[in-house]
Amino acid sequence: MDRMDRDLLAALRRDGRAALSDLAATLGVSRATIRARIEKLETRGIIRGYTVQTAQDLMDAPVRGLMMLAISGPGAERVMHRLTGNPAVKQVHSTNGKWDLIVEIGTETLEDLDRVLFDIRRLEGVETSETSLMLNTRKGGRRA
Repeated sequence: MDRMDRDLLAALRRDGRAALSDLAATLGVSRATIRARIEKLETRGIIRGYTVQTAQDLMDAPVRGLMMLAISGPGAERVMHRLTGNPAVKQVHSTNGKWDLIVEIGTETLEDLDRVLFDIRRLEGVETSETSLMLNTRKGGRRA
């Protein structure tokens, strides 16, 4: 992946619906070049998909938190599998450092979040956890 690919990905992160002609003008190349680059990035699995986040997404789960988990022994895969089956779990990330997993959770109420946290802490292999409520989210790289 070269500088052009990285710049193209950054532009798509800012606006995943940008027209090819706008991307071409921004990056100083032809529309055909942008189309070919995007197709290559998709074929290579670098771009895995496009998503839409609606206001309803946040309304359905307005109470959001990040739960960091330390897993004992070799149970991280098993814990990840159990977590991904929970509808309140939006994403699970494996990490390095102090925490083995970071879990993004979304619920309707604080009581629901408390119940989900309790259930996750009871999973076999979960050694310790730390949770932070997400108060506000801004997408990085977006210009006003």
